[in-house]
Amino acid sequence: MQIQLSVVIITFNEEKNIARCLESVIDVADDVVVVDSFSIDKTQQICIEKKVRFVEHKFDGHIEQKNWAITQAKYQYVLSLDADEVLTEELQKAINQIKKNWEGDGYSFNRLTNYCGQWIKHCGWYPDKKLRLWDSSKGSWGGENPHDKVIMQNNTKIKHIRLDILHYSYYTIEEHTKQLNYFAEISADAAFKKGKKSNGFKIIYKSWFKFFRNYILKLGILDGRYGYVICKNTAKETALKYAKLQELNSNN
Repeated sequence: MQIQLSVVIITFNEEKNIARCLESVIDVADDVVVVDSFSIDKTQQICIEKKVRFVEHKFDGHIEQKNWAITQAKYQYVLSLDADEVLTEELQKAINQIKKNWEGDGYSFNRLTNYCGQWIKHCGWYPDKKLRLWDSSKGSWGGENPHDKVIMQNNTKIKHIRLDILHYSYYTIEEHTKQLNYFAEISADAAFKKGKKSNGFKIIYKSWFKFFRNYILKLGILDGRYGYVICKNTAKETALKYAKLQELNSNN
């Protein structure tokens, strides 16, 4: 028997991306719900035009928002996407086949990221496996904000589909650099709440190793100029995270 599938998307000021995302799920979804944290741009208008359910809910964190959004799905089987993500035509076809013959408890896919107009094949950004399609009675969002991930119950069966979700991340380098501080602050706060510690050595070592791993070991050098920028900014975000964590440790 074919399953029925709910597509769940969280948004905040995603007028640049949401239409493209919604258009890519039309042929796989039996239900689409967008959970928005009170956008002030045209996100709501676009969602209404696309005739999807639009629900507003206070944002308390990426994990918390995504788990609440799952409760708004009509069906037990869910596909969760970010607003800046898109299903390729090949992946749409694969998901429709999965719906007809559901064999696992969850399905993961590769994610291919577009950075300033260039597809990034290295830097630790690809294949970037993401579990996004699953039986919501057997798993939920977890991890550490802002780097959330679906965590399945023990003894569940996960199948990997070697097709890509397309991720349109940053349109300019400036967007990326502005986001660094935001993500570093969230990461530091999450680490602090878990009792983690930081010091000057960790700030230097963790950021240096992150750059070395992504640029050399993960072959970011092969992605050219943007590969260098990505690896440098990722290392900077790591340094900021541990610097902010050290500050939290000192203040408390």
